[in-house]
Amino acid sequence: MAVPTAPAPAPAGTARSTAPAVEVVDLQRRYGDFTAVRGISFEVHPGEVFALLGVNGAGKTSALEVLEGLADPDGGSVRVLGADPVAERARVRPHLGVLLQSSGLPGDLTVAETVRTWGRTLTAPRPVDEALDQVGLTGRADVRVRSLSGGERRRLDLALALLGRPSVVVLDEPTTGLDPESRRQVWRLVQDMVAGGAAVVLTTHHLEEAEELADRVAVLKAGQIVLSGTQAEIAETQPATIRFTLDEGAPLPPQPAGVQVVSTAPRVEWHTRALQPVLADLLGWAARHGVVLHALHARAASLEQAFLAVADGTHDAA
Repeated sequence: MAVPTAPAPAPAGTARSTAPAVEVVDLQRRYGDFTAVRGISFEVHPGEVFALLGVNGAGKTSALEVLEGLADPDGGSVRVLGADPVAERARVRPHLGVLLQSSGLPGDLTVAETVRTWGRTLTAPRPVDEALDQVGLTGRADVRVRSLSGGERRRLDLALALLGRPSVVVLDEPTTGLDPESRRQVWRLVQDMVAGGAAVVLTTHHLEEAEELADRVAVLKAGQIVLSGTQAEIAETQPATIRFTLDEGAPLPPQPAGVQVVSTAPRVEWHTRALQPVLADLLGWAARHGVVLHALHARAASLEQAFLAVADGTHDAA
């Protein structure tokens, strides 16, 4: 069999490759009598970020461990660049970069020594200086790992994950413990990788991070994918929200068809799947009757709203 090669960056303006870099089909993972992953399927293409979201215990890390080649599936299959990441690990490993939730790096080595040592396990690693500059650790090269802050250790973990210029990158909670500026630095790195043709699988508890980076999203609950698609497609599973406050004694606007009234006067909240026409009718009614809508707030549905609806079990309720 031919050894899989890293996909070359696509020229500007060309279509993304139709061959998936990651293909997960009916994946199952069990621990004794407990099934952590219950038959999930998804694909990730070169030049794409796929975010796997879910509350703690949803099965995200259990799924990623199979993709990373750290565990066999108990059912279904996983392919990375067309190869089994467990049975054909030697084929996959040179092209796979993995950032675990925690790495357990030796504390006695300096930052530069850690990168240099890790680089010896790779075929064509980045130069140490380039790797450290990429994650903003150049000034910490001679500091021992045990003396780094939590955020600095996370950036070192990321440097090691990217050291071999991987074409498939798995990032499990990549910005845990990072300050806002460092988080945005990581986002830029991910965007650069994707622009170069890499496929990225991401888990995160920062929904802002998923909104910033992800092309497509799957939301896991109890080991199953309950929502999947683009951010817009997922947001559309939830209603938009209109809120406003009325003066005491002001008339209450008529309830439009299809609107769910969450609360009534004086603080009114409506949910609707027709935000623009409902809002236009409300504003027209207010103008005709001389009613002031204080603190008027109209918000389209969001990825965060859909995620929270899954978490609290109301995602089918709208």
